[in-house]
Amino acid sequence: MHLLNLGILAHVDAGKTSLTERLLHTAGVIDEVGSVDAGSTTTDTLALERQRGITIKSAVVSFPLDGVTVNLLDTPGHPDFIAEVERVLGVLDGAVLVVSAVEGVQAQTRVLMRTLRRLRIPTLIFVNKIDRRGAREEAVLRQMAHRLAVPLVPMGRAAGLGTRAARFVPGLGPAAPEVLADHDDDLLAAYLDGGVPAARLHAALAAQTRRALVHPVYFGSAITGAGVPELIAGIEHLLPAADGDPAGPLSATVFKVERGPAGERVAYARIFSGTLCVRDRVPFGDGAEEALAGGGRGEGWPAGGRDEARFVGGRGERLDRPEAAGRRARGPAEGRVTGISVFERGVDVRRDRAGAGRIVKVWGLGGIRIGDALGLPRPAYVHHFAPPTLETVVVPGPGTDRRSLHLALTQLAEQDPLIAVRHDDVRGETSLSLYGEVQKEVIQATLAEEYGLDVTFRETTTLCIERPAGTGHAVEFNKKDANPFLATVGLRVEPAPPGSGVRFRLEVELGSMPYAFFKAVEDTVRETLGQGLHGWQVPDCTVTMTHSGYSPRQSHAHQGFDKSMSSTGYDFRGLTPLVLTEALRRAGTVVHEPLHRFRLDAPADTLGALLPVLARLGAVPETTAALGAAVVLEGTVPAARVHELEQRLPGLTRGEGELETAFDHYAPVTRGTVPERPRTDHNPLNRKEYLLNVTRRVGD
Repeated sequence: MHLLNLGILAHVDAGKTSLTERLLHTAGVIDEVGSVDAGSTTTDTLALERQRGITIKSAVVSFPLDGVTVNLLDTPGHPDFIAEVERVLGVLDGAVLVVSAVEGVQAQTRVLMRTLRRLRIPTLIFVNKIDRRGAREEAVLRQMAHRLAVPLVPMGRAAGLGTRAARFVPGLGPAAPEVLADHDDDLLAAYLDGGVPAARLHAALAAQTRRALVHPVYFGSAITGAGVPELIAGIEHLLPAADGDPAGPLSATVFKVERGPAGERVAYARIFSGTLCVRDRVPFGDGAEEALAGGGRGEGWPAGGRDEARFVGGRGERLDRPEAAGRRARGPAEGRVTGISVFERGVDVRRDRAGAGRIVKVWGLGGIRIGDALGLPRPAYVHHFAPPTLETVVVPGPGTDRRSLHLALTQLAEQDPLIAVRHDDVRGETSLSLYGEVQKEVIQATLAEEYGLDVTFRETTTLCIERPAGTGHAVEFNKKDANPFLATVGLRVEPAPPGSGVRFRLEVELGSMPYAFFKAVEDTVRETLGQGLHGWQVPDCTVTMTHSGYSPRQSHAHQGFDKSMSSTGYDFRGLTPLVLTEALRRAGTVVHEPLHRFRLDAPADTLGALLPVLARLGAVPETTAALGAAVVLEGTVPAARVHELEQRLPGLTRGEGELETAFDHYAPVTRGTVPERPRTDHNPLNRKEYLLNVTRRVGD
């Protein structure tokens, strides 16, 4: 039987989880359709999900069709949990995008469709809630065609809209041949010659859907079941089955990590090639098998993985891909698989082995992380959605043990790496990166319910970044001037294009000193760039090592190694922040704040009240379009002002305004004072303070 890994995606409250329940019921996996309101759904297993009626974590459940076993992945709809959606996208064979027939296309709908198109994931669209008052058919189709800007093929029409008797009447509309002919010259010729046979039309529809060229549209109701049988037929016949060779080399990707009852890590992975067996020893990590193969090269450069090494005339450069920014580098690892589960008929079942195409739960791989490869690594993971742009400080409540809180937050970061736990040992504070206020509330409730920890949060602030303004160079020589470290390090910092990440290069001979010292410099460079001159991360720049030197191993007769006269990795890790920070100081950095792109629909007669408020908030309208009695503004607004704009909009537009925002890019801060972020390191900006903290020796 074929396998299909299917994602259900939607904006919040579109009925995504209700549709999942209806699919499981129609397939005979569950006897009764669960209710989101009653907290009885199959995939919302967390107590918090049942209480709030929203999906927070992605969940996997399986159901059989006539010729396909579907692994269905239910994903969160709220934009605060977009990271959960992002991790699922890389393991899908197809998707169903759910749109409400009442609310129509929302900001999240557009973000999801753009991403599905960019990744070329075959996608069906299900317009839900046709039984609700206010449900629309033609208006929603026009809205999708205009705001999603994708080729749509309606698979029928809705009848009895807005009533419990609403139903879906299947049948391709007259526009279907024209839409399909846009991507098929032979079909276009036949269409112009007078008609296309139904069989050929359906064959073209299946072929183009599997290539993500067109998107079939179904109307229905997850509550009443209308349109669901037709959607299931589309899932079975229009979406591509999972591929992969079970006899090939093992290659899998981890997209979710959770803790088992005994605190053990349990990894969810999609197997793309090969077969995974219990008791197998499996390499895993950023580079997995290739990185392990390069691990014994001594002074050579590790091969493979996300970081690439290139050599020109004995010199090398290494690229840090932007998606790894903020993620501490880690060497390859290996573990023995102690258990495997696969998903069958609504439950996960223990198995001794699982082959290509399967989604599995894996036990026994201690230290496994989201994004890790098992076996052969796949193409480097890239972020498809915006990074978190907010940050808050966690405040322990009375009687809350800080060590327990640290452990709990670390475990939460394993499940969601983008919350980026940041510890400030100097101030005794811990901060988190966030997408929004709902996510903060969920973290607070999770800490209380699952860990028994009472916390509050300080006011949410905006996460900025820094970019080099120019080129800066600095060098400190071994045993010269005020350098207390037995090392020579010279570094040049240069700007790099946005999104390019950190590039580490060598202008010195690779064999001029032990590889471990080069590795110490590189790792410390990446860590130090987490805090620029103003305390913000420096995500995009090129750092070139221009000078290197060390004191060779010294020993005395009848005695061992004399550490005080010989360089160690400690010397390079200690000196690098001073040199890099001085190079950054000479280059200068510019603080950039996140900007959101907005679309604002409002009555035209409220424009006079809106524009001054937008100007005060730093919003810049770029286009203005009149649509009857309404006006549509599009432009950019600082992320820090989005929440205030959302709060003020109803009063400015008599409650009729609609606002969509999404992260767009970073731009230099031009208003007010330059924001500063408290440092959590030993502050290499202050040489005396740094040396006191690091070496207890002060340079003159």
